[in-house]
Formats: sequence, C-alpha cells, structure tokens
Amino acid sequence: MKAPLLVGLSRRAWVPLRTVSSHSVCPHQPVVDEELSAARPYSDVPGPRPLPFIGNTWRLLPVIGQYQVADLAKCSAQFYSEYGHIVKLSGLVGRPDLLFVYDADEIEKIYRTEGPTPFRPSMPCLVYYKSVVRKDFFGDLPGVVGVHGEPWRVFRTKVQKPILQLQTVKKYIEPIEDVTQHFIKRMCEMRDENDEMPADFDNEIHKWSLECIGRVALDVRLGCLDPDLPVDSEPQRIIDAAKYALRNVAILELKAPFWRYVPTPLWTRYVKNMDYFIQVCMKYIDIAVDRLKTKQSVDDRDLSLVERILAEEPDPKTACILALDLILVGIDTISMAVCSILYQLAARPEEQEKIHAELARVLPSADTPLTSRHLDQMQYLRAFVKEVFRMYSTVIGNGRTLQNDTVICGYRIPKGVQLVFPTIVTGNMEEYVNKADEFLPERWLKNSGESLYRIHPFASLPYGHGARMCLGRRFADLEIQILLAKASSGPLVMIYECN
Repeated sequence: MKAPLLVGLSRRAWVPLRTVSSHSVCPHQPVVDEELSAARPYSDVPGPRPLPFIGNTWRLLPVIGQYQVADLAKCSAQFYSEYGHIVKLSGLVGRPDLLFVYDADEIEKIYRTEGPTPFRPSMPCLVYYKSVVRKDFFGDLPGVVGVHGEPWRVFRTKVQKPILQLQTVKKYIEPIEDVTQHFIKRMCEMRDENDEMPADFDNEIHKWSLECIGRVALDVRLGCLDPDLPVDSEPQRIIDAAKYALRNVAILELKAPFWRYVPTPLWTRYVKNMDYFIQVCMKYIDIAVDRLKTKQSVDDRDLSLVERILAEEPDPKTACILALDLILVGIDTISMAVCSILYQLAARPEEQEKIHAELARVLPSADTPLTSRHLDQMQYLRAFVKEVFRMYSTVIGNGRTLQNDTVICGYRIPKGVQLVFPTIVTGNMEEYVNKADEFLPERWLKNSGESLYRIHPFASLPYGHGARMCLGRRFADLEIQILLAKASSGPLVMIYECN
C-alpha cells in the first residue's frame, strides 16, 4: 500500500531562519609552550581584512556590506568558500574577533579539552539586560542562556537533574500528545481548497510550540491553539516577543551594535519584550507556587517539572528564569526546525513510505496513545529528523570563547577570541560525511554499514556537545517526534503528489 503524503507542505518554499546556537565554551587544558611557539601567528589567519578605524563592521551593514547578517548560514558558507577551514572576522565594533572553524577534528579537540564550566560566545544584549537593565530581578540567578562560567554552573546545577531525567521527560508524553492532537485538528481545519496550508502556517507552528513549552516550563495550557486567537492575546504576544528577541540578536550584535552607546529603537523594543517575558513567567510561576502549597503529595514521581524545582529551591524566581530561558530559545528554534522537517517530509515520498511503514509496525492504530516504548521503536523517524538537521540545520552552529591561548589549524589563537563551529557547513562537507549531498536517513541507523555511511561524530551537532549541550534537548526531541508520529499516522495525511 502506498504511504500517504503530508498535505500541502511541499509547495511552499519555506526558508527557515537560521540562528546561531550558544551551547558553548572553551579549551580547559592549556596548550604546551612548544606547540604554541611552533604555530603560525594569529595575524596570518585568513579572513576579510579590516579597514583602518572602521574595521569589518561595514561589511555587515545594509547596502554597502558584502555579507548579509539576516542569512548567517549563507554568510558562513561564503567564508568557507573564500578562505578555507579557518576564517577570522576581526575589527567588529564592541566585540571580540570571531573565528570560524570548519575542521571537524579541530572542533572535536576543543570540545574534548573543555572544562566543567565552559565559556561560550555569550549574547551581549542578553547579558547586559540580565546583569544591568534587570539586575534587580535576576541578581545572582542569571539562568542558563547568555551566561557562562561559575554563575552558569551554579544555576544549571539547580535545574539540570529534573529537566534531564528521562523519568521527568516521559511524564510529558501524554500532555504533549494532547496538545499535538489539538494542533493536527487545527491543521485539518486550516487547509484550503487546494489542500494547502495558509501562508502564515509558520505562526501556527509557533503556537503549537509555545503550547508545548508552556505545558512543560509553566505547567499550564496557554490556549495558543484557539482558532480565533486575537493578535493582541497573551500567547500571540509571547510568540512575537520570542521571534523578535531571537531573530534580532545577530543584528544587535553585529549589524547595529550601537545600543551599547545610545538606546536605539531596536534595543528599546528588545528590553520591552524581555520585560514582558518576565511578567508572564512570574504570573504562572506564582500560580504554581500556590497550587503546590495545597498539593497533598510531594513525592517527585507525582510532581511536574515546575513543581519539583519549586519544591527544591527556596526562591521561585529559579523556576521563572528557567521558564524564561526555555521559552526564549525554544519557541522559534523548535518551530523553525519543525517547518524544515515537515517540508522535507512532504517533498520526499520514499522516506514517507518508510516512516509510514514503521508507524504501522509500532502502533496498533492511529488513535493508539503514545508511550515511551512506542517512541523508542521509531528509529527511522528519528534518523529522518537527524538527517534533516544535518543537511538543513536551523542552527548555524555552536561556539566557544577561548580561555587560554591555543593552537587551531596550526595557528596560535589568543585567549578571548570567540570560536564558531558552523555545523550547517561541516555537516555537508564530503570530507566528513560520505555522500554528503544525498539525503540518507539510513546513515544514522545502527548497523547501517559504517563504511557506506561514514560521518564524523563532530560534523553535525545541532544541540552542541558536552557540559553546554542544550538543556532542553530531550523535550525538543520529544515534541518533534510526537508531532511527526501523529501527523504521519492520523487524519492529516492523505494521498497527495508532491510537485
């Protein structure tokens, strides 16, 4: 039997916004003096030459600039094409040099020598907001995003046990499935006479993503999937604020860093959006605090993620700040990943056949409630997602801020330089991925033939690596897998020929 194809997603040429992930930091073990002295000087690293006084910032400006900050993925690929495996972008207003590294062996070396408190290229705008503008709120609870070093370690220690435990994650299979079933019903209702989704379908996916994250991070259903959701409603305002905050980071840091000296309109709106996040998060955390006071059981097995943190931490702002960070980086990132995954699935009938066959084996019927056992058996579905991330990553890359002088690609790189590991490029390089230009989910399956589907383990790392690996990755994977499983086996699918 021919597998059904997802409706109407292959005809719209979506180009998801790609953003730099900041799951990162730096070498812990110092390089021996002999290696440093034998290395080529930092000044010899290839890259765009900065001009006197104005440096390289002009290259990122509109009209006169040669690199488009709005498409950092293209920019990153252009650097590699022009300069090779290591590229220096220096002379940037108000920030350290950026060093793009396209050598997977060097990336592995840096990851494997980092210490317990890695330093990442932090987002200066978010750091300034948390440490200066709203120091009154954050104080010594900076969160996990835009923070590094000991403050990051202390906060992460407070929250990582409950959020990373499989036992906790499994509790949310049913709630996320419930949200997803509601969303799929909405998708069916949104189809037009040509069985296509509306032009603003990405915003509908953002609503689904926020509803899922709100259920996890705030312990509440926000009502995002209401078909008549007003544009000034709380859920839509949260979505708009998250999009604005995340999608303008590159502009605030590279293209228009002048907020450091004067409060630009872009910066003023950024602050206003962040203030709104705090307001919303504290409202729901306060509700959770009151609910916990009347809860008869305080056993970990009976508590939600939010309730566990509130029960263990005396300051409720801990749960609020974690929720803020998860929403801030999660809504847009997961939504754009899902847009990319659904588009690729709709455009690939053979892969749809395989996913459909797998779901038919795993699930007795399309209405069968999902369990962790079902999800564990969906190996090809997970492999498909990994291959989409490799070829069409919605995350440009990861990074580290060097804490010691070190040698990379034979060059002596000084402390303080910010490294960028462009996974969107390295994941598509033939020297690290066999048949890199072919879409082959099989390369991620066990026993698939290592020689046939060779891939460097550090070429494609959408969630980062090591201590700074994405804290919410288990929940992100869970949301994506549940959506694909329900969409590929439920009423949303039907026979449809992709153009």
